[in-house]
Amino acid sequence: MSAFEKPQIIAHIQKGFNYTVFDCKWVPCSAKFVTMGNFARGTGVIQLYEIQHGDLKLLREIEKAKPIKCGTFGATSLQQRYLATGDFGGNLHIWNLEAPEMPVYSVKGHKEIINAIDGIGGLGIGEGAPEIVTGSRDGNAYNQEERVVCAGYDNGDIKLFDLRNMALRWETNIKNGVCSLEFDRKDISMNKLVATSLEGKFHVFDMRTQHPTKGFASVSEKAHKSTVWQVRHLPQNRELFLTAGGAGGLHLWKYEYPIQRSKKDSEGIEMGVAGSVSLLQNVTLSTQPISSLDWSPDKRGLCVCSSFDQTVRVLIVTKLNKI
Repeated sequence: MSAFEKPQIIAHIQKGFNYTVFDCKWVPCSAKFVTMGNFARGTGVIQLYEIQHGDLKLLREIEKAKPIKCGTFGATSLQQRYLATGDFGGNLHIWNLEAPEMPVYSVKGHKEIINAIDGIGGLGIGEGAPEIVTGSRDGNAYNQEERVVCAGYDNGDIKLFDLRNMALRWETNIKNGVCSLEFDRKDISMNKLVATSLEGKFHVFDMRTQHPTKGFASVSEKAHKSTVWQVRHLPQNRELFLTAGGAGGLHLWKYEYPIQRSKKDSEGIEMGVAGSVSLLQNVTLSTQPISSLDWSPDKRGLCVCSSFDQTVRVLIVTKLNKI
């Protein structure tokens, strides 16, 4: 692929904030996104922005008692578009952004900070009742038979829990603390899982074939010279994903499947075969770590990210439809 054919990562809008932004999420079916974080005085904040004429317009600001670490729209309907958040006090809240004075639902989920949150069953994706997981990154399956949550730990453990049988289905260790986990899709059978780590590596697991002793096949790649804080798959093409680094860099990757995704071992048991990854483009946006990253589910190539220099950037990644 020549330099002219490669995707380009362009900073479309850049805005400095007066608080630390921990997470940002696109509001489904809109040109709006929310940012979540904390003021220096120790309170939490949610802001709602809309892209208008190449700039950001603040529509709403909500200040709360506890700093807000993370949020998701994954368990809401497209009609309601409720935001679920986790805060430094271990509280799970669900907010109607049109009337945010009081949460629609609230529960004390943890004794300490909720570091990550994800949802399934909303936005027309998947089956069954909406569900929310707090504590670690998760992914859910597309049918009633396969309900799983994947969690990453600071000792490098990755564990896949079977919710239907309430049992540990699979575990492995990637030797360094897990920073982010994401399944590529929630609307099909388990396909791929990407895990990022403190040491600058990420690991891609092929989740289609589980060997009884060797588990899932995987490929690893040295992605950044520092911690890889985030991974996000492009909603419109799940073979493409972005990783965000501790040195303020973004890397765009493509996963290539092998000719055959499974083979038989010496005893005739099916085992997975990992594919390969290639770097399509990279850019340095900041001198500080990129703390959050989210693709627009509606507009291909539109992305929002935050960094610890208290800046939020709206990015456009071009030429993705040609890959």
